[in-house]
Amino acid sequence: MILATGHPVRHFDRIDSTNIEARRLAQDGERGPLWLVADEQTLGRGRLGRSWVSEPGNLYATFLFFITEGPHAAAQVSFVAALAVHDTVMALRPELSPRIKWPNDVLVAGAKFCGVLPEVVGENPTRIAIGCGVNIAHAPEGTPYPVTALGAGLAVASVLAELDASLTRRLAQWDEGRGFAATRADWASRALGLGGNVTATTGARQLIGTFRELAADGALVLAAEDGSLTPIHSGEVSFAELEDLRRKHA
Repeated sequence: MILATGHPVRHFDRIDSTNIEARRLAQDGERGPLWLVADEQTLGRGRLGRSWVSEPGNLYATFLFFITEGPHAAAQVSFVAALAVHDTVMALRPELSPRIKWPNDVLVAGAKFCGVLPEVVGENPTRIAIGCGVNIAHAPEGTPYPVTALGAGLAVASVLAELDASLTRRLAQWDEGRGFAATRADWASRALGLGGNVTATTGARQLIGTFRELAADGALVLAAEDGSLTPIHSGEVSFAELEDLRRKHA
């Protein structure tokens, strides 16, 4: 397989995980920027430690790069990566009209087709790995949420090339946090559930309210009926708009 992007590419027929490989390389001093791409993964992971099914025919890739800012800036990369995936679909299959679910799930008709996993994998300088698993030829079965694929008519190489171009533009816009206001505004214009009802579960606590806005630090700001505002930094979130969309396409 020929994989051409604006950055070096290391291709693997089969590997445990491209993100794990990025961490190994970072520990050995690699800074990037470079892509790690596998035809198949045996230990693919998603958000919150969930497994990500990684059969041949889809894109499994990690972009390894470094920033001059400290690890604190890396939390914003989730939104940068989600926008890059959204841009990629709009360039290749605009009729799919993708939307973004907080923080970085990009959905088509309410179904997930891509897993995005940014991780800090090294310090001094801060090295970040953005893992992207994109369902192209097929989607896994038996998942606890709806999943889909972009369509077998797309080549893995073309998706990677477009993703590389989109991510390059979005990282430049973000500018290690200095441009996060623009990133945040673009993310909000593509987001599912903003302004609507949301239920957030963090640990043993469940909160119900309205998705007021995306905070400057990337938190979901939940407004309760009493007017109180709670920033949600992690956990499970459910949006009324998304549930309506899934019922419509069921």
